Amino acid sequence: MLRRFLGPVLLLLTLAGCAGDNEWASDDLVARARYVHDGPPMITLFTVINNKSDGGAHSALMINGSQRVLFDPAGTWHHPHLPERHDVHYGITDPAVYFYIDYHSRVTYRTIRQDLVVSPEVAEMALRMVQENGSVNKAMCTTTVSRMLRQLPVPGFETLPQTLWPNKLSDAFRELPGVVEEVTYDDDPEENGYILARGIAPL
Repeated sequence: MLRRFLGPVLLLLTLAGCAGDNEWASDDLVARARYVHDGPPMITLFTVINNKSDGGAHSALMINGSQRVLFDPAGTWHHPHLPERHDVHYGITDPAVYFYIDYHSRVTYRTIRQDLVVSPEVAEMALRMVQENGSVNKAMCTTTVSRMLRQLPVPGFETLPQTLWPNKLSDAFRELPGVVEEVTYDDDPEENGYILARGIAPL
């Protein structure tokens, strides 16, 4: 499915779930990784769902503002060429987005991507919010994401639930005007252990 972006860098695949970290990339690495996407200012909610139980496993946010970053609170996703500071990953090019989705999508999990165009001011507010948040504790991914979204001055965001449950947040986000949704299924086996990732240039 997204195999054309897979290749020589081995990364341990321990799916989804939430397991915080204390990564803090240097100023130089963060500056060099900066990626400005030419699309509109946007907030993207990612939700990982268990295909067997339909239970939510993880929530994350991608923000396209003056640069595009991925806020993956207490997540396990990592790429050696994408510097991270307290759950914020920099250098989120299109191949990086595809890799993130592919990492989570497998025979037992699917990934929902929900995009919403926002004003440049809102995108910058969201960007500052995730950068200032700090590392998120285990199992608090959706609680953190839902709290942040509710603080943004976007019509309807104030009605989003403050919740622990990824499905509940995704279902409410889906109802907002202008949301575009895409669901990715993949047939990677649950027990494949390792995946290969390419298409993301070294810094």
